[in-house]
Amino acid sequence: MAQFERVTVIKKANVYHGGKVTSRTVLFEDGSRKTLGIILPGEYEFGTEDQELMEILAGKLEALLPDSDNWEIYEAGQSFTVPSNSKFKVSTDEVTDYCCSYIKE
Repeated sequence: MAQFERVTVIKKANVYHGGKVTSRTVLFEDGSRKTLGIILPGEYEFGTEDQELMEILAGKLEALLPDSDNWEIYEAGQSFTVPSNSKFKVSTDEVTDYCCSYIKE
Protein backbone atom coordinates (compact mmCIF):
# COMPACT_ATOMS: atom_id res chain seq x y z
CA MET A 1 0.00 0.00 0.00
CA ALA A 2 1.61 3.25 -1.15
CA GLN A 3 -0.67 5.57 0.82
CA PHE A 4 -3.12 5.51 3.70
CA GLU A 5 -6.70 6.82 3.45
CA ARG A 6 -8.94 8.22 6.23
CA VAL A 7 -6.35 8.26 9.01
CA THR A 8 -5.37 10.44 11.94
CA VAL A 9 -1.74 11.49 12.20
CA ILE A 10 -0.31 12.53 15.56
CA LYS A 11 1.65 15.74 14.96
CA LYS A 12 4.19 15.27 17.75
CA ALA A 13 7.14 13.13 16.67
CA ASN A 14 8.38 10.07 18.52
CA VAL A 15 12.09 10.80 19.03
CA TYR A 16 14.57 8.11 20.08
CA HIS A 17 18.32 7.83 20.53
CA GLY A 18 19.00 11.57 20.63
CA GLY A 19 17.00 12.29 17.48
CA LYS A 20 18.73 9.68 15.33
CA VAL A 21 15.49 7.70 15.05
CA THR A 22 12.17 9.51 14.60
CA SER A 23 8.65 8.52 13.65
CA ARG A 24 5.07 9.76 13.41
CA THR A 25 2.09 7.74 14.63
CA VAL A 26 -0.75 6.99 12.19
CA LEU A 27 -4.10 5.85 13.65
CA PHE A 28 -6.67 3.99 11.55
CA GLU A 29 -10.47 3.89 11.80
CA ASP A 30 -10.36 0.22 12.89
CA GLY A 31 -8.17 1.14 15.89
CA SER A 32 -4.93 -0.17 14.42
CA ARG A 33 -1.72 1.84 14.60
CA LYS A 34 1.42 2.26 12.50
CA THR A 35 4.45 4.50 12.66
CA LEU A 36 6.32 6.02 9.73
CA GLY A 37 9.91 6.88 10.49
CA ILE A 38 13.51 7.51 9.63
CA ILE A 39 16.61 5.83 11.07
CA LEU A 40 19.92 7.68 10.70
CA PRO A 41 23.22 5.78 10.52
CA GLY A 42 24.12 4.00 13.76
CA GLU A 43 23.23 0.99 15.92
CA TYR A 44 20.12 1.03 18.12
CA GLU A 45 18.18 -1.24 20.47
CA PHE A 46 14.40 -1.19 20.82
CA GLY A 47 11.86 -2.94 23.02
CA THR A 48 8.42 -4.09 21.94
CA GLU A 49 5.10 -4.38 23.73
CA ASP A 50 3.03 -5.57 20.77
CA GLN A 51 4.22 -7.75 17.91
CA GLU A 52 5.74 -5.49 15.23
CA LEU A 53 5.99 -5.78 11.48
CA MET A 54 8.84 -3.58 10.25
CA GLU A 55 8.75 -2.74 6.54
CA ILE A 56 11.80 -1.12 4.94
CA LEU A 57 10.61 1.53 2.48
CA ALA A 58 14.00 2.94 1.41
CA GLY A 59 17.59 2.26 2.36
CA LYS A 60 18.67 -0.86 4.18
CA LEU A 61 19.55 -2.04 7.64
CA GLU A 62 20.75 -5.06 9.54
CA ALA A 63 18.58 -6.48 12.32
CA LEU A 64 19.48 -8.75 15.22
CA LEU A 65 16.16 -10.31 16.18
CA PRO A 66 15.30 -12.05 19.46
CA ASP A 67 16.54 -15.63 19.79
CA SER A 68 19.03 -15.13 16.94
CA ASP A 69 22.80 -14.79 16.97
CA ASN A 70 22.96 -13.60 13.36
CA TRP A 71 22.43 -10.13 11.95
CA GLU A 72 20.19 -10.22 8.84
CA ILE A 73 20.12 -7.57 6.09
CA TYR A 74 16.78 -6.05 5.06
CA GLU A 75 16.49 -3.73 2.07
CA ALA A 76 13.73 -1.60 0.55
CA GLY A 77 10.71 -3.80 -0.15
CA GLN A 78 11.56 -6.32 2.57
CA SER A 79 10.15 -6.71 6.07
CA PHE A 80 10.63 -8.60 9.32
CA THR A 81 8.52 -9.39 12.37
CA VAL A 82 9.50 -8.88 15.99
CA PRO A 83 7.63 -10.77 18.73
CA SER A 84 5.78 -8.91 21.47
CA ASN A 85 7.56 -8.16 24.76
CA SER A 86 11.05 -8.54 23.32
CA LYS A 87 14.13 -6.53 22.37
CA PHE A 88 15.88 -6.24 19.03
CA LYS A 89 18.75 -4.29 17.51
CA VAL A 90 19.13 -2.53 14.18
CA SER A 91 22.23 -1.12 12.53
CA THR A 92 22.55 0.95 9.38
CA ASP A 93 25.16 2.99 7.57
CA GLU A 94 22.60 4.90 5.50
CA VAL A 95 19.35 6.78 6.08
CA THR A 96 16.55 4.19 6.24
CA ASP A 97 12.84 4.92 5.80
CA TYR A 98 10.46 2.48 7.51
CA CYS A 99 6.85 1.68 8.38
CA CYS A 100 6.14 -0.23 11.58
CA SER A 101 2.76 -1.94 12.08
CA TYR A 102 1.73 -2.91 15.62
CA ILE A 103 -0.14 -6.20 15.82
CA LYS A 104 -2.33 -6.96 18.84
CA GLU A 105 -2.13 -10.63 19.75
